[in-house]
Amino acid sequence: MKLIDVVELKSGTPQFRLVETSDPEAPVYCFYGQQELEADLSGKKRDVNCAKKIRTYDAVEVLSVGDLVFSLMSGKATLVGECHEGYLLTQNFVKLDPSSMIDARYLVYLLNEHKGVRRQLALGQQGSFTMKYTVRQLADLLIPDLPPRATQEAIGSLYFSINRVTALRHDVAEKEKLVVMGRIKEAY
Repeated sequence: MKLIDVVELKSGTPQFRLVETSDPEAPVYCFYGQQELEADLSGKKRDVNCAKKIRTYDAVEVLSVGDLVFSLMSGKATLVGECHEGYLLTQNFVKLDPSSMIDARYLVYLLNEHKGVRRQLALGQQGSFTMKYTVRQLADLLIPDLPPRATQEAIGSLYFSINRVTALRHDVAEKEKLVVMGRIKEAY
């Protein structure tokens, strides 16, 4: 079956169409970007100060906790974390609304790790000048037969847990490196 058979796709807001205002009463939105996606995927808490903001009265697509997003730039998916609620979804991302047939965390696992799905995404990039995925390519992805819902939930949960553990181990390794480098510097 195709991905479009189990999800509804919604494109992000095109940035170039937004009209920025200086009116202090207008809503302010932070842009959801690749750094936010990586933080949500690893379970890391990020600094609440967003890098890029816009003040606009325009209707925009904003994110809620638990929304499943896919980056058309990196080809990665994740679920939006609490610290990114209310962020503006740009045209570089697509929001996927899974049907009851598929668990959202399991779908993130499929999009990020399943060899068959990744191969289809990679094939769609061959010969492209700009390495950007398309909404059509995403919709047409063939996904494997779905296991029972309980199995999907277990796989999805394990996937997010191992991503969190991997991120924590990476942080520990970076801190250990800083300590060792500091001691080497002191020795000279």
